[in-house]
Amino acid sequence: MATISKSKLKANMLRVFREIEASGEELIVTDRNRPVLRILPIEDKKSVEDMFGPFQGQLVFHEDVDAPTIGEWDEV
Repeated sequence: MATISKSKLKANMLRVFREIEASGEELIVTDRNRPVLRILPIEDKKSVEDMFGPFQGQLVFHEDVDAPTIGEWDEV
């Protein structure tokens, strides 16, 4: 994780932002050697299939998934 001071960021902001986009790494901005900001690139959103595809067909439900749970809350 790299760090940069506010003054250096201000002078080189466009170059720094391009580097962050290319590398995908986050950057910590400091003010008088104290971390004050974290800059990180936005990750591409993944589809439901990409996120949960490996688990498809592996889940077993022992009860109705759509059944209300209000009764369970009363027991607490």
